[in-house]
Amino acid sequence: MQQRSTSRPKLAQDSILKAIDEMDEIMISRFSETFEKINKEFNIVFRNLFGGGKAELRYSDPDNILETGIDIDVQPPGKAVQNITLFSGGEKALIAISCLFAILRVRPVPMCILDEVEAALDVANVERFAKYLREFSTQTQFIVVTHREGTMEECDLLYGATMQQKGVTKLVSVKLKDAIDLAGA
Repeated sequence: MQQRSTSRPKLAQDSILKAIDEMDEIMISRFSETFEKINKEFNIVFRNLFGGGKAELRYSDPDNILETGIDIDVQPPGKAVQNITLFSGGEKALIAISCLFAILRVRPVPMCILDEVEAALDVANVERFAKYLREFSTQTQFIVVTHREGTMEECDLLYGATMQQKGVTKLVSVKLKDAIDLAGA
C-alpha cells in the first residue's frame, strides 16, 4: 500500500511537469511567431514614419525566449545603426510609436488610449503620426490626449476643458466635420 501512495505523488508531479513543458513549447512557438510578424511590420512602419531607414527587434537572449529581453536597433535615414537608448526624446517617441503601430498591424484592438505620446515630436513628425493614426482609425478607435494641433486636426471629435470662470471647469466637444461645414457655409 505504501508503495502506491509514494508513486502517486511522483506520477502527479511528472504529469504536471510534462504539462508545463508542453505549455512552454506552445508559448515559445506562439511568441516567436508573433514576434517575427511584429518585427517585419516594425521595419515597414518605421520606414513610413521616418521617411526611410530600417528597424529591427532582436531577442537579448535568443536561447531563452521565455525570459529574454527585446533590443530595438534602428537606423534612421542618414544615420548609423544605433540602439534606441542613444536617440533624442523625440526620436525615441517616434520609434516607440512605430513599434506600437507594428503591434496594432499584427494584432488589431478595438480601442486604444494614447496620452500625449507625440508630445516630444517636432511639427513634421506630429503630422506624420496623425496621418498614420487616421489610417488606423478604420479598425481601431483611438482616444488621444494631446495638446498638439497637428494631431487635433486629424481627429473626428474633440473634447476640451475650459475655465470661463475661476474654479468652474466646463467640458466642450466639437465634431470637426460639423465645424468645417459651418466654416464653409
